[in-house]
Amino acid sequence: MFARLKDIEERYRELEGLLGDHEVVAKTQLYQKYAKEHADLRELVDTYRQYRGIQRHIEEGETILRGNDPELIEIVKEELPGLKEQLADLEERIKILLLPKDPNDERNVFLEIRAGTGGDEAGLFAGDLFRMYARYAETRRWKVEVVSSTPSGGVGGFKEIVAQITGAGAYSRLKYESGVHRVQRVPVTEAQGRIHTSAVTVAILPEAEEVEVNIDPNELRIDVYHSSGHGGQSVNTTDSAVRITHLPTGLVVTCQDEKSQLKNKAKAMKVLRARLLDIATTRQNAEISETRKTQVGTGDRSERIRTYNFPQGRVTDHRIGLTLYSLESFLDGTMDEVLDSLNAHFQTEMLKMAANEGR
Repeated sequence: MFARLKDIEERYRELEGLLGDHEVVAKTQLYQKYAKEHADLRELVDTYRQYRGIQRHIEEGETILRGNDPELIEIVKEELPGLKEQLADLEERIKILLLPKDPNDERNVFLEIRAGTGGDEAGLFAGDLFRMYARYAETRRWKVEVVSSTPSGGVGGFKEIVAQITGAGAYSRLKYESGVHRVQRVPVTEAQGRIHTSAVTVAILPEAEEVEVNIDPNELRIDVYHSSGHGGQSVNTTDSAVRITHLPTGLVVTCQDEKSQLKNKAKAMKVLRARLLDIATTRQNAEISETRKTQVGTGDRSERIRTYNFPQGRVTDHRIGLTLYSLESFLDGTMDEVLDSLNAHFQTEMLKMAANEGR
């Protein structure tokens, strides 16, 4: 590990030199490539340098302990345990930073929310979840753009809503949100005051580049129709809504949020590419051993991942056994405590997996 870190630090110093080279600065694409690589390595190199600094302090302290200065020895005895604890923490951090990066982490995402069991109540909760993610996105200064939505009857909420979330690191923060979200509460339509359990499915799909997913135009059926629902005066006056069917897979994507048919088609194609990339990734993951899938999380959207219990004001993430009694603020977009815990959990599982594979 440390031989690799030395090579990385050497590359980091080399990049610093390249970024100061006038010939490189003059070539915009090359400069941007080196700048990104330099930025990607910065945290790892800084952590490694901290590690080495503390390591030197410990070595100096152990030399003093072998000496004859009682006063210095006493000071070092007090300092060493704390320094060794810092060293161990930094070593764990380095191991995490050395893990292979998910190539999708910095991508924008498509958020898909669908009401499941529970009728109108599931539709209402689908609306609650969409607002939760939109508010969280707002705290991160991400942009949220609705691609398509199907209202849930006359009570509000959605049968289905698809939105694009654009912002740095959107996928890395939200990728563990895919799965079944269960809600337990008394529906507004419940006269007896009984608690009902409903379910909503969430899917987080990284945005795919055109070059990653090759779509044959001959394998598409494109239908246009009148928009319905919200949309202002243009609703039902022009055939601006677009439905694209991918014939080989049967995937259907609709988009009616824009007044322009061309814009709706472009948005629908983006969603289709993301779904096809997701299918390809899922197929690839299926080839990984069962043990490994369990360790890194399957991302299976039939898996119940979280329960929102309104009578008790709690939210529980079942994958990590974490319960918070702050349901209201969580639904208001204060999600970082759970998202940070999920990231830490899956990083730990990846470290275990790497250790097992290294044996």
